[in-house]
Amino acid sequence: MSSVVIAPIAESLAAFLQKNNFSFIATIVDNHTYRHCYPAIKPLLNKHTLIRIKSGEEQKHLQTCETIWEALTKANFDRHALVLNLGGGVIGDMGGFCAATYKRGITFAQIPTTLLSQVDASVGGKLGIDFQGFKNHIGVFQLPETVLIDTAFLKTLPASELRSGFAEIIKHCLIADGAKWDEIRRKELADQDWQDLVAHSVAVKQRVVEQDPTEKGLRKILNFGHTLGHAVETYFLTRSAEAAPKRGGQTGRLLHGEAIAVGMIAEAYIAFTRQMIEERLLAQIEEYVFSVYGRVALTDADIEPILALTLQDKKNKGKQVRMALLDGYGSCAYDIAVTKTEMQQALDYYRG
Repeated sequence: MSSVVIAPIAESLAAFLQKNNFSFIATIVDNHTYRHCYPAIKPLLNKHTLIRIKSGEEQKHLQTCETIWEALTKANFDRHALVLNLGGGVIGDMGGFCAATYKRGITFAQIPTTLLSQVDASVGGKLGIDFQGFKNHIGVFQLPETVLIDTAFLKTLPASELRSGFAEIIKHCLIADGAKWDEIRRKELADQDWQDLVAHSVAVKQRVVEQDPTEKGLRKILNFGHTLGHAVETYFLTRSAEAAPKRGGQTGRLLHGEAIAVGMIAEAYIAFTRQMIEERLLAQIEEYVFSVYGRVALTDADIEPILALTLQDKKNKGKQVRMALLDGYGSCAYDIAVTKTEMQQALDYYRG
């Protein structure tokens, strides 16, 4: 497993670079991390190549990868070089994918700067890009050399990004730690202890990934909420700006965690209808998740295309949609075959 260090970035990055002798270093940033995060690491780097890309999930495609590969090639990067991915999940997924495939693989390190990437995307070695509207459709498993987490970067984020990342924290509690779930659901978002929750989520994910690095079995529990959640996210990502989703009285692009919040409620409902969880747990999830994220307005016309997108889910076997479903407080089962009717009823339940 990769080492994960939760500490001020000036300390952790300096120690990492001192222990290694890289021939070249590239730092990949987006517009946000270039302004707000890059100044914190620039003094620690001597001569290095800066690769700056546009921000957003819509940049996570093959053309951006070509830009990164071209920059590495022009700088004569060899297989003893290092790529530092400074950013959220898009930078980590895509920068890691580019490093893992450049000259059949060079060393890379993740420096996650969003809550979502600190608790989820940077740990576990899943790398990839979107393709023809499908999330993470092309990718590989490759662990970074290290993950350097500094929760001070969270201060650069808008509240919407904190909410988005918090969905993965909720998920980790629901699938692996019922006591932690009881703790977080009694607090408002603003009152959460981010240092503690980041460390907790990293520990949960590491424990699972160590047992199943390439998602053949147990690791699939980390996909709770993600079958319908990813379908909802992809559906709204590929629609026009005029058709942006409405939730909580606001309109705009649906963030990853907001979509996963939809998925968690809907998939918890399926678990309840199968008598895998008690109504009390379903009610807790519904009440708390709605209090944090509001309700995404899904119309009748949205449901069929969302259900169609579940057929492209990577957990499926043949044409059979498979889910990770809760089977108790802090417990989750995986590889559960579900029907289109069950998913439609779950989305109808979510809509209220």
